[in-house]
Amino acid sequence: MAKLRLSIGLFVTILLALGRSGTVRAQQPGSPSGPPSPTRQAGPPLGIVPPAPEGAAKAGGGGGGPNLAYHGGPVMQPSNTVYAIYWAPPGYPITPSYESLINRFFTDVAADSSKTTNVYFSDTQYSSIQYNSAFGGSYVDVSSLPTSGGCTDTVAATTACLTDAQLQTEIINAITAAGWTVGPNKIFFMFTAKNIGSCVGGSCAFSQYCAYHSWFSQAGFQSGATVYYANMPYADTVPAACDAGQHPNNDDADATINVTSHEHNETITDQHGSAWYDPRGQENGDKCAWTFGPLQGTSPNEYNQVINTNHYFLQREWSNKSSGCVLQGL
Repeated sequence: MAKLRLSIGLFVTILLALGRSGTVRAQQPGSPSGPPSPTRQAGPPLGIVPPAPEGAAKAGGGGGGPNLAYHGGPVMQPSNTVYAIYWAPPGYPITPSYESLINRFFTDVAADSSKTTNVYFSDTQYSSIQYNSAFGGSYVDVSSLPTSGGCTDTVAATTACLTDAQLQTEIINAITAAGWTVGPNKIFFMFTAKNIGSCVGGSCAFSQYCAYHSWFSQAGFQSGATVYYANMPYADTVPAACDAGQHPNNDDADATINVTSHEHNETITDQHGSAWYDPRGQENGDKCAWTFGPLQGTSPNEYNQVINTNHYFLQREWSNKSSGCVLQGL
C-alpha cells in the first residue's frame, strides 16, 4: 500500500502441525480497550489498499511506473510467521467459515513455501528474501468494543468505529491472552467483524482504505519490542469498495483474503516503511492493487491461484525483474 509519509491523504514454513498452530479461543469477554498509552511509539499506515475501481475483478492491466528501489530498511528474512486475531464482539457477525478459510489460507501459503507457483515467490528478488512462511496460530477475541474514545466515519454500513490506537491496544491484549511473543519476523493480522469500521490519520475504512499494515512498540510490553501488524476490516461490509467480485470458496473470506495477501507481501518486503518502494512511495502490492491477470473457473467463483491444492483469488505483485505485475515466478 502506498506510504503515507507526510499525510494519509498522500495515498492513497513450513506447515505447522495442527496441535501447534490451532486456534486459541477467548473464554471470557475482556474489558474494553483503553486510551493509547503515552509510552507507545507507532509508525504511519503503510501499504494502504484503496477502494476497488469498478470492474476490478476483470482488470487485466495495472502496475506500471518505475521499479521498486531499496532504501536500506529491514525486510522479513529469512522467514516470517503470521498470527491471526479475530475481533468479533457479540452482535458483530462473521460467516461460519470466515475464520477457518483465512486460517487455511495462511496454512496453505506456509505449506507451499519455496515454490515458484504463487505470488509470494515474487518477494524473493528483494534483499535475498526467502519464501519461507509459517502460520503461528489464531485467537478469537470476543471482548466488547471500547465504549468511548473511538472515531466517527460516514459509512452507512458501519455501526462502530475503532481508532488505530484502539486496534493496537487490543492486539496487545490478544497477544498476551494467547501467550504469543513478538519479534522482527512476526506479523499480527487483526481481522475485525462485519460492520466495524476504523479510522487512522483522518481516513476511514471502506471510504479511503480496505486494509493497511504498520508497526508500534509499547513500553513495558515484551521489553518494548516492535509489533508488526495489519488492520484488516471485514471487506464485505462494503462489497463495492473492498470486494473484487470473485469468491472461489463461496464465502466473504475470499474478499478479505485478497487484501490480506497484499498486506502480507508488503510487510515481508517493507516491514518498517523503509525498505522496498518506488519513487511514489508505492510498495510491491500497491503497484498491482486490484489487478488479477488470467482467471480460471466460472464467475462468480473464478480464481487465479492454486496454493496447496486450494483455490484463491489474489491480486498480482510487482516484480522488478519483469518490470510488471506477476502471479507466479519472477
